[in-house]
Parts: sequence; C-alpha cells; structure tokens
Amino acid sequence: MIRHCVMLRLRPDHDPAELAAVMHGLDQVAARLPGCSAFVHGRNRDFEAKSPDHPYGFTLDFTSEPDLQRYAADDAHRRLGARLVALCVGGADGILVFDLEGPDPAG
Repeated sequence: MIRHCVMLRLRPDHDPAELAAVMHGLDQVAARLPGCSAFVHGRNRDFEAKSPDHPYGFTLDFTSEPDLQRYAADDAHRRLGARLVALCVGGADGILVFDLEGPDPAG
C-alpha cells in the first residue's frame, strides 16, 4: 500500500471555490481508477504547529506503485494538477508531496 500525501501552500488570494472544484475532480479521478482509494482532503489542523505554511492537503491510497503511476499519468489528474499549481504560492514549489509505503493490508 502507498499513501500519497500532498500538502498545499495556498496563495493568500486563492479562490476557495476553485480549490473545492479541484478536490471534487480529484475525488472523481480516484473513484474511477483501479487500485486507488481513500481520497481525503481538508484543512491542515496543524495541532503540533509544525506546518503552518501548508494550510490544506489531501491523501490518497494506492494498492501498488503501478497504480500510483497510472494516477500520475492520467489526463484528468494532470489537468487538475495544473489548476492546483495555479492556487499555490510559487506554483509547483508550493506543493509538498511524499509517498509512504506501508505493509500490504491483505497480508
């Protein structure tokens, strides 16, 4: 299992409606791709005060690396990603991505 984690450094003047539309679109992409599940997005609560520059983020689970690669190459995902870049400080530099690989939940 791979958990794809994305933290966003949103521009102060970002359009919340556009952010919501992009999140909805990513949810739809996740729902139609095999090996993709558990799309979760929302405001960063930052309870430990360690990531105040990234007020929003999302996670997405993949069964395998090929499933993550399929998502990354998906045309709809790429279009949504370009819209997300436009919402962030410094464009793509305002997006932090990390992938956690965990044990296979099936055993």
